[in-house]
Amino acid sequence: MAHPKRKISKTRRDKRRTHIKTSTPQVAVDKVSGEPHLYHRAHWHEGKLYYKGKVLIDQTEKIES
Repeated sequence: MAHPKRKISKTRRDKRRTHIKTSTPQVAVDKVSGEPHLYHRAHWHEGKLYYKGKVLIDQTEKIES
């Protein structure tokens, strides 16, 4: 198995990795509320939790006890 003749410094290693960067997150617009959100994520809008245009949780409804 091949071994390097000299240790590669952290600076040199990091210079080689500088082109590897994260991409900007894609943003979608909800069909119902028009609210921008990340793809495949539920999001809150005016007290309601939306996912794929459907309301999952509605906090505006009063809980009867």
